Amino acid sequence: MDATGMYGSKNTTGMGVRRFGRVNWLGLYTLSAREIQRFMAVWTQTLAAPLVTAALFLGVFSLAIGPARGEVMGVPFIEFLAPGILMMTVIQNAFANTSSSIVISKVQGNIVDTLMPPLSAAELLIGYTAGGVARGLLVALTIGALMILVLGTGVAHPAWALVFVLLGSAFLSGLGIVAAVFANKFDQMAAITNFIVTPLSFLSGTFYSIERLPQAMQTITHFNPVFYLIDGVRYGIIGQSDSSPWLGLAVCSASTGAVMALCWYWLKTGYRMKA
Repeated sequence: MDATGMYGSKNTTGMGVRRFGRVNWLGLYTLSAREIQRFMAVWTQTLAAPLVTAALFLGVFSLAIGPARGEVMGVPFIEFLAPGILMMTVIQNAFANTSSSIVISKVQGNIVDTLMPPLSAAELLIGYTAGGVARGLLVALTIGALMILVLGTGVAHPAWALVFVLLGSAFLSGLGIVAAVFANKFDQMAAITNFIVTPLSFLSGTFYSIERLPQAMQTITHFNPVFYLIDGVRYGIIGQSDSSPWLGLAVCSASTGAVMALCWYWLKTGYRMKA
């Protein structure tokens, strides 16, 4: 550490640490690259499988109730449905990326390999989140390409769609970290996924407009950040939504910030991570 109290870029420990200011850029890059390479190494499971699942959802709904359902928000039901399925798949994969990485390391006992290097809580948080966001974005791009090629849909507001995909990926990546820090076994992680994440993604306007819900259910739904993620992406793709995209942006930004703050605090204190 120099006279100003800031870390320099020279290697003073002999361990290969590269810092500029207070950021360990080499460690941050290494962790981010590891998290991305984890899911890219099994791309058939992490990228191809979500694409097939989304195609099956669209195919089944199209054959079963598509023509009979008519239009929703002024567009054919399948075009209304596609953005919801896209966002549902994005958030599930972003959550799975961070949660699986940490839980597997905890169960196998090698989480120490991530905690011992000179990485701050913020650097750990950014590194893990980078993997979840990258996976969510790639899933969104592959499913979006399927929608354009098969359904012939356009993208009404690309910037809004991208913003909500990134926010959704970051928010669920953070929730994945929270869940993985709390869980110590695979069955605990499975319970969180099955009883919290999946219901949130299915019951947030993915398959329907909330205008069809009773007033009490509409009010409850408006307190669910995942609803605004799905609604925001729907606005970005078809130009129609149940709520203002600006309200959705505010709610999702605040929710993401709160989750990230909790992740940072738990990583900083080592809560349920250190023996």
